[in-house]
Amino acid sequence: MKDFLIYAIIIVAVLYIPSKLGGWDAIFGAAEKKFAATNATLLNPGNQWQYVTLALGSALALFLYPHSVTGVLASRSRDVVRRNMTALPAYSLLLGLIALLGYMAIAAGTKPIVTNGKADANTVVPVLFDQMFPDWLAGIAFAAIGIGALVPAAIMSIAAANLFTRNIYKEYVKRDATPAQEATVSKIASLVVKVGAVAVILLIDPQFSIDLQLIGGVIILQTLPAVGLALYSRWWHKWGLVAGWAVGMAAGMWMLYLIPNAATKHAHFGGSAFPLAKWFDPGALGLAPNTAVYVGFIAVLINIVVAALVTLALGARRSRPAVVAPA
Repeated sequence: MKDFLIYAIIIVAVLYIPSKLGGWDAIFGAAEKKFAATNATLLNPGNQWQYVTLALGSALALFLYPHSVTGVLASRSRDVVRRNMTALPAYSLLLGLIALLGYMAIAAGTKPIVTNGKADANTVVPVLFDQMFPDWLAGIAFAAIGIGALVPAAIMSIAAANLFTRNIYKEYVKRDATPAQEATVSKIASLVVKVGAVAVILLIDPQFSIDLQLIGGVIILQTLPAVGLALYSRWWHKWGLVAGWAVGMAAGMWMLYLIPNAATKHAHFGGSAFPLAKWFDPGALGLAPNTAVYVGFIAVLINIVVAALVTLALGARRSRPAVVAPA
């Protein structure tokens, strides 16, 4: 139902809204006029590498999140996982269509809702739907947005509850917990996570959620060498992987700490684009002076290098063929 509603609304939007705004030529013309007036470009030489490395880092981190594993383990069979994996490119196409809604909002003159004197950019698309759709269709669109948010949020809360129950409660609080007790604790923990998430949205600046997502991506990406590389090769030493993870985490947090946010006036943790000029002159490599790179990408490269060096120092183990016991 979630997939059907979201696909249906987005397809209707990209067909219906342009017809009311004079077509795509008028939409892109309005966007071009606004970008020229504000001296803004979508990608300039300084942020192209940041965009590329962010896309790559996000793709690598996607299936490292615990809730991704929860979805896989909860599937009915291996065929279900294969079928859903083949549908992922369709979701990427859908994201591209959703991005077009921003251009439509520019052409329609849509303004975000202002709360406590601050415009909330997250409300632009809902306001656009309310502005352009009939009331009944806008209601369906709002339902699609709500369901589209609730389903992944539920998966994430379940994954967080499972992690707490299996790795903290059973490991340190009650080692002899029965499956029924584990299920009860998981349900309570899942509810606490949901309530906490709602409290964050209602009581804390929404920008904090965005910053936390960026920080989380950098953190989870540091598990890539241990979870990804070590599963395919026995060459890596376990303490090399631990050392790489620790250094990668420290480097990532340090770089995030150094990044300010001019829009929110935050001096630290203001984004995930690290200016290379803080380390060296990008011009020496033929790059723009203001070239920035995704923090997670830099940190995971440092992670891998440290893991490899420590592995070599401790004596690398060659990959050995599996020994199959006789029947």
